[in-house]
Amino acid sequence: MIRVSIIGASGYTGGELLRILLNHPECEVVHCFSLHNAGKAISAVHTDLLGDTSLCFSNTVYRDAEVYFLCMGHAKSREFIAEHSWLQEKYIIDLSNDFRLHSEDNDFVYGLPELHKQQIAQAKHVANPGCFATAIQLALLPLAQSKLLTNDIHVSAITGSTGAGQSLTDTVHFSWRTNNVQVYKAFQHQHVPEIVQSLQHAQPAWNNALRFIPYRGNFTRGILASCYTTCSLSQNELTELYHNYYHNQLFVHVVGEQPDIKQVVNTNKCFLHVEKHDDVVLITSVIDNLIKGASGQAVQNMNLMFGVAEQTGLSLKATAF
Repeated sequence: MIRVSIIGASGYTGGELLRILLNHPECEVVHCFSLHNAGKAISAVHTDLLGDTSLCFSNTVYRDAEVYFLCMGHAKSREFIAEHSWLQEKYIIDLSNDFRLHSEDNDFVYGLPELHKQQIAQAKHVANPGCFATAIQLALLPLAQSKLLTNDIHVSAITGSTGAGQSLTDTVHFSWRTNNVQVYKAFQHQHVPEIVQSLQHAQPAWNNALRFIPYRGNFTRGILASCYTTCSLSQNELTELYHNYYHNQLFVHVVGEQPDIKQVVNTNKCFLHVEKHDDVVLITSVIDNLIKGASGQAVQNMNLMFGVAEQTGLSLKATAF
């Protein structure tokens, strides 16, 4: 059994990790770290886990786990690792943005399995991609891999309120979110650099703009991203390209109709739809921001790192309604 510790286990991503890992046949959750909830039963915070575990949160760091999932706020993982230098010898999967951009000062591998599966399988430290970044990269990677990106890329994407984390802010209040939609961080979202990094990894000569407009949605979870750019391929050629790129990927499915968020919420799936309009290709991508965009992808990466079948613990069904 893989002994797991979750650092920052009381938030949305920590809760989703617990839900998945408590039912993972190859894992044992041995420790859950939370400064603010130390001593509380996990089921008192994540009430959906009532009856599933008797574990309590702790404010001390457990040293005998094999893999550590870091689910703290951005910029905190680097600090936490520096304070606990022995973690460098452990397997780490970081869900913040601290290590997503390649740097010579660390050995973290970017954890998008559909791009770096072999590197992840050999890695000890993995930086889990951002949720928007996952949806958008999966939409665009087949074009980049075939060196077909020749122009600027335009993206509009909407996410649920859980994408903002569990801390209370003005824009996550029910009275603000309900019946409401808003643009935020237009062209300046923090996930843009990691998307560009991956696209240029696949197609080094691409040096155009990625113009990304994110929206806050009036629902709790899920991402829908619409990506478009110019492309010379026909509809049939594009469909074949996408099917060929993802035919061996367990969680990415190219679908014949425009997908919707309810088809993927509560799963580790990504659904992609490709359609051609004159000289423009439109790719629609839908994921669950908390699973394929965070905790599910982190478990997928753990499976690869430990030589476990990639889909283990991730056979999850969408809620649908």
